[in-house]
Amino acid sequence: MSIIQKIQSNPRRKALALRLLIPRGQARPRWWVRNFLNPFLHHRGRNSVIRRSVRLDILPFRKFSVGNLTIVEDFSCINNGMGDVTIGNNCTIGLSNTLIGPVSIGNDVILAQHVVLSGLNHGYADINLPVHLQKCDTAPIIVEDDCWIGANVVITAGVTIGKHAVVAGGSVVTKDVPPFTVVGGNPARPLRRFNPQTGEWEKA
Repeated sequence: MSIIQKIQSNPRRKALALRLLIPRGQARPRWWVRNFLNPFLHHRGRNSVIRRSVRLDILPFRKFSVGNLTIVEDFSCINNGMGDVTIGNNCTIGLSNTLIGPVSIGNDVILAQHVVLSGLNHGYADINLPVHLQKCDTAPIIVEDDCWIGANVVITAGVTIGKHAVVAGGSVVTKDVPPFTVVGGNPARPLRRFNPQTGEWEKA
């Protein structure tokens, strides 16, 4: 059993470790974690750029990686506290995006502005307990290679966006999107599909 597994298996140890890493009631790691621990534990690809105003709520016990030639634009927020966040090569993470793990983004993906990918859901079943004290559930979001996610899109936990799919701006995606499909709306539904027999994008 690894050190991390030993800590996570013991509630008292886990609470102490979290207190050392994050101030109580906050998501942002302490200064020493951000500056002296994370840079040595998480992968940054060749010629990748993470703008200075990006908020990295990154903890050392979960994975965070950015591929080669990928850019994370200003005012975005990335949080791996509840699940790994991995971003592939040659991706653009646009202005003011929010990525809350578990999230996996493939290669050559474009996220436009104000996109939210959250693999986390807060529990609410117990009406006698405040929501912020209830157990969170996670389900991974997967964005496969060569996708384009438009501005102001929300992708909910557990959704997979297939290869070369397009999500129209302002959409809320609650179900998987097949490869080579354009979806839009709230909730998002198929608008166009690529037909390999005709070589055309056709109405869904």
